[in-house]
Amino acid sequence: MNSVNEAGLTRDQRKQLLIETKAYAEEKKALSWWHLISTIVLFFVCFTVAAMSYFPWYVRLIAGGFAGLVNVRLFIIYHDYQHGTILRDSIVARILMTSYGCIFLNPPSIWKYSHDHHHQNNSKMPASNIGSFPLLTTENFKERSMLEKFGYLFVRHPINMVLGYLTVFLIGTTILPFFRNPVRHVDAGIAAIVHITMLVLFLVFAWQLALFAFLIPFLVAGAIGSYLFYAQHNFPEVHVQFEDDWDYVDAALKSSSFIKMSPVMHWFTGNIGYHHVHHLNHKIPFYRLHEAMSGIKELQNPLTTTLMPWDMFRCVRLKLWDPKLQKLVPLSGLRRSS
Repeated sequence: MNSVNEAGLTRDQRKQLLIETKAYAEEKKALSWWHLISTIVLFFVCFTVAAMSYFPWYVRLIAGGFAGLVNVRLFIIYHDYQHGTILRDSIVARILMTSYGCIFLNPPSIWKYSHDHHHQNNSKMPASNIGSFPLLTTENFKERSMLEKFGYLFVRHPINMVLGYLTVFLIGTTILPFFRNPVRHVDAGIAAIVHITMLVLFLVFAWQLALFAFLIPFLVAGAIGSYLFYAQHNFPEVHVQFEDDWDYVDAALKSSSFIKMSPVMHWFTGNIGYHHVHHLNHKIPFYRLHEAMSGIKELQNPLTTTLMPWDMFRCVRLKLWDPKLQKLVPLSGLRRSS
């Protein structure tokens, strides 16, 4: 039977859509190297300005903020590399990307496992909780203990995203996985030791460098990265599926947002706002996502959100999936679902 999915596409149309994306899943190696090297250079320029006491404090503060933004772009390049999308056969790229993952709190053993799982279980209840923000139904939430409810709500709270450098990346992505399985995640142990040692040495011997060139860039990158992770799959129009009804193309088109941004922010975020395109085919390099969206009709009317304050508020207030209403609801929705 050529059934129609939530996106209004038949099975044959879904298959054809995936075939169409393959035309954009070809890496332009010289362009990949250009994006990687130019971004690394720009990061070190911002880091150097933030680190040098020669400059006034406000210049160092701005430079530190820009270093954080550039770090978000570096992370997307690392993310594409871990997908095997760019520079996959290069030993130099492997050294650079592995070093990046360990120094910048995304150890390869953890990131690749959790993120690959996320792509294969995008917005699938209940398997979607690995590699993404946890999501419970209204009924599941009612059955949890007070401590479990507190932990769940904290993870989805804006404070956790603002402090993402510490909570999401240093603790959640690095320290905890290492203690849970030190053999499998030895790179996480190395990352934690290297990172904390650098921070302590900077604080003891050069506290201004620690503030402007270390803490501010990591705080900025951690907050932006955490919110982007969240808003990609937690927005008012998102559709969540249960395991028996889950469909890969549906999950890309109906459970992954297109985050509208200015061209400058699309650059800093490595086009990850084109998240519905990325989930449809993660082999499309980040610098070709816009090209793919422009070239494929079915990708041109995505479910959207923005980085405007009102849209961010609409996203972060969503806490639970209501199966009856078939949408994400805030905590106040618990009373309506009773």
